[in-house]
Amino acid sequence: MDGWDKFLAPYQQAVEELKIKLKGIRKDYQLNRQYSPVEFVTARVKPVQSIIEKANTRNIPYDRLREEMYDIAGIRIMCQFVDDIEMICSQIRLREDMEVVEERDYVENTKESGYRSYHLIIRYRVESIDGPVHILAEIQIRTLAMNFWATIEHTLNYKYSGEYPPEIKRRLQNAAEAAYLLDQEMSEIREEIQDAQKYYSKKRNI
Repeated sequence: MDGWDKFLAPYQQAVEELKIKLKGIRKDYQLNRQYSPVEFVTARVKPVQSIIEKANTRNIPYDRLREEMYDIAGIRIMCQFVDDIEMICSQIRLREDMEVVEERDYVENTKESGYRSYHLIIRYRVESIDGPVHILAEIQIRTLAMNFWATIEHTLNYKYSGEYPPEIKRRLQNAAEAAYLLDQEMSEIREEIQDAQKYYSKKRNI
């Protein structure tokens, strides 16, 4: 496919817009003096080489990328507690500027590797000088503990191409279990943590 820059332009625009809009959820909660389930938001557009490799692996024709590759635009939302994930999903489902077309729950249905996260595939409209363009984007919502594990696993995956030595695989699974237990423990003392954060915020603003 020629003209990658032109093809990816709507995705670049989408991630910038979505990043601002999803950060807006955090701001809305803060303005209303409520605890925000959104800790922070990151975004990226998949590199061209990764798009080509995935298209070849999954037999996606280049002229069908817009319809069949859902993660060219990727957004990650980090939160503190597992219960925050559903709060964020509920907010996104109610929005009129993006349509949820698929949900993938890897929190309850953990992958064999230990990966945990909640994925929303959305359809999003981008305005361009040639008219509206509808794209698919993937929003991953996870706790800080889940994100730490996933970041390390992603790095190791590049080194081993997914074929981990048995010892590394075992340790990754153990680490995923430890991250899960950390999330559980933090959920148990959620109220104490939130009270402490409010106290710290007030003290800092004095």
